[in-house]
This record gives sequence, structure tokens and C-alpha cells, in this order.
Amino acid sequence: MHPAIDQVCQEISRSLLGKPRQIQLALTSMLCKGHLLIEDLPGMGKTTLSHALASALGLTYKRIQFTSDLLPSDLTGVNIFDPQTRQFSFHPGPLFTQVVLADEINRASPKAQSALLEAMEERQISLEGQTHPLPQPFFVIATQNPTDQAGTFPLPESQMDRFFMRLHLGYPPAEAERLLLKGNRPERTTLKAILNPEKIALLQGAVEEIKVSDALLDYIQRILSHSRSSRDFGDGLSPRGGLALVAAAKAWAFLAGRSHVLPDDVQAILPAVCEHRLGGSSRAGHHPLSERILAEVRVL
Repeated sequence: MHPAIDQVCQEISRSLLGKPRQIQLALTSMLCKGHLLIEDLPGMGKTTLSHALASALGLTYKRIQFTSDLLPSDLTGVNIFDPQTRQFSFHPGPLFTQVVLADEINRASPKAQSALLEAMEERQISLEGQTHPLPQPFFVIATQNPTDQAGTFPLPESQMDRFFMRLHLGYPPAEAERLLLKGNRPERTTLKAILNPEKIALLQGAVEEIKVSDALLDYIQRILSHSRSSRDFGDGLSPRGGLALVAAAKAWAFLAGRSHVLPDDVQAILPAVCEHRLGGSSRAGHHPLSERILAEVRVL
């Protein structure tokens, strides 16, 4: 693993105990400039992961609690008239930061949820004919409770597809939970900043240089074709999903210290990248749709 990324993983692991794979997947999403959706029960460490990630990466951080009365302007900001200058001035909302935690996103109305779309895709906010660029890097981490809980609004397919990955944290291992119960976890504010925006940009550029062979692309195309040809997968994976699969596999290979992608990299990240695009649920930590694709599509 790249030394800097290894240090980041170790630092985050001080706060989020017993979840090394989930931490690596979250970093994979960040290295690919993608946004992350974490779906799990309350109290499983979703907020802890997001805050620790921002601290270890040396990025600014804001948390937005999504509620049923949240308005789009509560996220993006508003133009306010200044009687002294007789002009409107823009007052930015909480989206103007580098790491945004959209907490319990599916408790807000669809109108408020849709306010994230342009920010996530274009890295900018448009308000009354003016465009306001967001800070770089811009990384959205959204959490959602299982949709069978009261007071939730299911995310539309268009917004689900905007999330590069979806993770499930699950219960901690017994050893990690014992340490947690003993209080052996540092305060979030004590985590060290290992990286900064400039170093992150260099790492993201290095990921883009990872090589992908034609044979590996053939394997990915067979996965995409299989998801589209079976009725069990709804509409199948979109071209955006295919691009995400390639990018995530490159980042996973980078984490492993390799300059090229292997089929193992594709198989490792496929559930997190594709399961939510196929309509599967991650509440129990199982990925039946992506596991079926991996079982039915041969590497050759």
C-alpha cells in the first residue's frame, strides 16, 4: 500500500475500530473523486467514519442533518439584499466545504435531496443565473437509514447513481467492540492530518495512470453485458456504472501497490460500486446481485 494511504488508514482506524476494509473502500471512492453513500442502522459509526476521514485527509468538514423540513436553500445558500450597497450578496450554504456529511439523507424530502445533484456532479452551485464553484476537492458522504424505517424517503434512481460507492459498516468484531466499551478510542479532534488537498490531487492523478489491459476491459464488458441481459438486474449497469467500475478497480490496484489492474481488483470493489445501481439492499451486509454476477461471469 502507498505509504501515505497506509498512514491515513491507520489514523482513521484509531477512531473507527475493526473496519479496515470499509476504510479502504471509502478512500478508494475519494481517490476516484466519487461520492460515498453509507447505509446502515443508527449508531454503527457512519458519522465517525466521515469525520475521521476528513480529519486524516486534512480537509474542511461540515455536517448537515437532513430533516423533512429542509429546504434546498439551506444547503446551497441564498442571495441577501444589502441596503447599504443596494446589491445582492451571496451567502454560501454548508455545501461550500471540502467534505460534506449529508446525515440521514433519506429523511429529507425529494426536493431537498435533489439540491445535491448539481453539486455532486458539477462541483458547483447555480443560483439566480450565477455559478459558484465549490471547494476542491469536494467529497460528499451521505448516510441513510434502511428504507423500512419510519420517516424515510427512498432516494430516486438518478441520485443513487450519482454515488460512486455504497458501503455497509455492520457490527464491529468482538475484539474491537471490547476496546470500544473500554473507551479505547481517541476523540475525533485528536486525529492527525496526514494529507492535504495538494497531496490528494497528486494521489488522484497517480490513480488515473494505473494501466488496464484489453483483457481486463473485456472482463468488465462481460459483466456489464450480463447485468443488462438478465431480468433479475432491472435495467442493468449504465455506462456511468462501467466507468465507475474501471476507476474503482484502478484505485484498488493503487492501494495494493500495483501499476496495473487484476481481475481480483474488479471483484473486490464490484459489490460497493454496483449493488446500489442494481437495486440491491446492503442492510445485512450481503450483496446477492453482485455476488451472482461474479459467479456467472467468467474471468477467462
